[in-house]
Amino acid sequence: MTTNVPGAKLILLTTTHRVAPGLLSWPAWEALRSAGRVLVGDAGHPQVAAVRQAGVEVEVVAAESAPSLARLLTGQPAAGGPTVWLGGVDGDPGLTDALARLAVEHAGEVPEIEVLPGSYDLPGSRLLDLVTVMDRLRSPGGCPWDAEQTHESLVKYLVEEAYELVEAIEAGDRETLREELGDVLLQVFFHSRIAEEHPEEPFSVDDVAGDIVDKLVYRHPHVFGDVEADGAAEVEANWEQLKAAEKADRESVLDGVPAGLPALAYAAKLVSRVRRAGFTGVPDEPYELPAEAELTAESAGRLLLAVAQRAHDAGVDVDAALRSAARGYRDAVRAAEGLEPAE
Repeated sequence: MTTNVPGAKLILLTTTHRVAPGLLSWPAWEALRSAGRVLVGDAGHPQVAAVRQAGVEVEVVAAESAPSLARLLTGQPAAGGPTVWLGGVDGDPGLTDALARLAVEHAGEVPEIEVLPGSYDLPGSRLLDLVTVMDRLRSPGGCPWDAEQTHESLVKYLVEEAYELVEAIEAGDRETLREELGDVLLQVFFHSRIAEEHPEEPFSVDDVAGDIVDKLVYRHPHVFGDVEADGAAEVEANWEQLKAAEKADRESVLDGVPAGLPALAYAAKLVSRVRRAGFTGVPDEPYELPAEAELTAESAGRLLLAVAQRAHDAGVDVDAALRSAARGYRDAVRAAEGLEPAE
């Protein structure tokens, strides 16, 4: 261990690869410009080119391990200004522990050590990592299974992930909720990555995000514009008016309702559309079957439709209500079998 003269200082400059090169904090630039030496372990570090363009010399050094790198950094002379280490994008695993050990074992011989954040991740910046991972999986040399997938082949996974997310929400399981949100998010990025490869009509996840941002801003004039809205009911009414204006070219009030929904959810969505449009051309189904009537596929379907209509008018989510009743039935069956309720 080389004994440093008083005043020696080592600055560990941390950065993130999720911002554009050169977007460093003012204290970071001050440290770089006043440094005696600026060291980096990788010539391909995203910030190297920007720092050199600013007139700051950057030296590439090699170390076999974190302890050897710690010794190299703490052994720099104090003359000419502090030594600045341009931290690696991987966070330099083990370096801080190695520096801490040196500080204890060679107290008074190592320079003052400062950790200086040079740039910060913005909210949502980890989504860039997901873009990179998804691109790697779909590119040559990536995952053969991922590369073979299409919009059509992924449909079943999208549906499954959506239902697993619903289950986590209804169970109040925060840990699983976080995981399932990630799985649903993956489906959006997966489909967007596939869409980039379309030979005639490609679009990217940026296009997807841009479209939904435009839609949200347009449909929230009480937030982003000069429209006044008192309470959630008025906000919802404004939302429906704006949606109606967007879909003015639709022939039917039911256009756009996905027929692929589960049967009960499909019926509930149709009823919702009819009620919101104020359409009275079709009478409601009777709520009850005559006691002597035989229950057939047709009459059972009409009875369920009647339930969906009444549930909508009562503000009840008929799909969630049925799932809750089904879970209660499941637990009753398990109890009759001498088992605990399902988790």
